[in-house]
Amino acid sequence: MTAKELIQELDIDVLGRIDQYVNEGKKVIGVSGPFAPEELVYASGMIPVGIWGQEGEVVGAKEYFPAFYASIILRTLDLGLEKKLDKLSGMVITNLSDGLKGFSQNWKRAVDVPLLYIPYGQNRKIEAGLDYNEKQYIKLKEQLEEISGNKIEDDKIEEAIALYNEHRKAMREFNDLAAKHLNTVTPILRNRVFSSAYVYDVKEHLEKVKAINEALAAMPEEEFKGKKVVTTGILANSEDILKIFEEYGFGIVDDNICHESLQYETLIDEKTGNPVRALAKEFSDIEGNLFIFDEKKLRGPILAEKVKEKGADGVVYLLTKFSDTDEFDYPIIRKDLEKENIPLIKIEVDQQMVSFEQAKTALQTFADMI
Repeated sequence: MTAKELIQELDIDVLGRIDQYVNEGKKVIGVSGPFAPEELVYASGMIPVGIWGQEGEVVGAKEYFPAFYASIILRTLDLGLEKKLDKLSGMVITNLSDGLKGFSQNWKRAVDVPLLYIPYGQNRKIEAGLDYNEKQYIKLKEQLEEISGNKIEDDKIEEAIALYNEHRKAMREFNDLAAKHLNTVTPILRNRVFSSAYVYDVKEHLEKVKAINEALAAMPEEEFKGKKVVTTGILANSEDILKIFEEYGFGIVDDNICHESLQYETLIDEKTGNPVRALAKEFSDIEGNLFIFDEKKLRGPILAEKVKEKGADGVVYLLTKFSDTDEFDYPIIRKDLEKENIPLIKIEVDQQMVSFEQAKTALQTFADMI
């Protein structure tokens, strides 16, 4: 099979995959948003599945949140209220934004699926912060043991860390190969690889990505006549937005997207003798992420470096509407990129969007400008 055919075969149906795993007799743990220690879930014998909302109109969540709330949170709560996630054995939610804090408490009150809450310490690089986050992971480990009925031994965590590290490396390799084959790996297909990672058993997804990488590596590097861009934001999985990218000849050569490459940029230390602490240390090692405290404000410089390294023509900032965390970063990043003379366009995205004319006009203008 060709690389394109292999990518097109990837499943991205979150609810369908949950049903499949439960029907196979497996327990599934939902993970809402970025940066939870999925390795602990995997080591318990359960399957972690990423839940990042769903496109559509907000319905029941309106009773729990004000209208000016990020739609990813609202649509995820809707899925819970509509009992579409009732087959989950638990739901991991963190405190990495004010929106997520409110979401966790409304989930606990309104949805029958047990809440597994991780209250991260954001002052994460000092020893006390690392100690604190390790304790949160130990608590999560105990909760997962209770749900699964299995003792989570250190050797099982080490095995999970090694497997997830291998998957991270494969996803990073895909990102690099995709940048060299922009005619084949269109924005929609590129996103399909990243989106599918949340719905598969990691071992199964790893094998699929390895096959895709092998097929891409066997192809000659492609000459791309369109505009090369780096994307940034929380989500970049709207098919309607990505169709506009393709219509105006954009190729995505790299990203700083929470739902995409940011999940794979930091490896976990292996064989440390304390795998839970190694997982906590990963959180302290992450840089340039909008959800994680960064006093040095490295996101802009990291984006600039990606643009230079991949020969991109500019940056597309896909800003999630009503995400204060993302909105606060925008003016800082704009100044950082202006200093480097890197063109930037901001596009507001929302899982409730039904009209894309404004985004279409903005991207068309950007394509003409760069």
